[in-house]
Amino acid sequence: MIAIIDYGAGNLNSIQKALEFVGEETVILEKGKLEEVNKYSGLVLPGVGAFPGAMQRLKNNNFIDFIARFVASGRPFLGICLGMQLLFEKGYEEEKTSGLGLLKGEIHKMDSHLKIPHMGWNQLEIIKNDPLFDGLPENPHFYFVHSYQLDQVTDDVLATAAYGTTVPAVVRKNNVIGLQFHPEKSGDNGIKLLKNFRELL
Repeated sequence: MIAIIDYGAGNLNSIQKALEFVGEETVILEKGKLEEVNKYSGLVLPGVGAFPGAMQRLKNNNFIDFIARFVASGRPFLGICLGMQLLFEKGYEEEKTSGLGLLKGEIHKMDSHLKIPHMGWNQLEIIKNDPLFDGLPENPHFYFVHSYQLDQVTDDVLATAAYGTTVPAVVRKNNVIGLQFHPEKSGDNGIKLLKNFRELL
């Protein structure tokens, strides 16, 4: 069973339906309903909104300690869009804010001559092979909506996208995985990637 964190800032229905489409049972985790981490085989942190508000809601709803315990258990943890950005040490959207600190790096406003937000389909350049990419085309397209990004290509970056700048698009360190794009809005490629995530459980 995959748990999806509901902290009041995520598009829960679409990611839940996509995970159920690939054959995974899901549950929405709400404040006050946190159970033992061992009950769940995977955890998903969706994200819509701004970095400071999202971190405050995670704190207010007691999710930060739960996430830390889940990651320590070794089970797969997936952050999507803003959920990926929250995995890092700091964000600079609206104000400097500490993130979850699960990965090294900072989130800054995109520095591109192209229209911000980066919205629409874009190709990935896969720079490190990983089981997450099994069965995908060489340069798969995914759907992006964001104005901020990881500020550098760290050792944890598996794939990037080009949008007037280099956008780290897939990150992974052991069981912590982040996607800057929305797999649940990315058609067949998104479904295949979620199937591959399911295989890690």
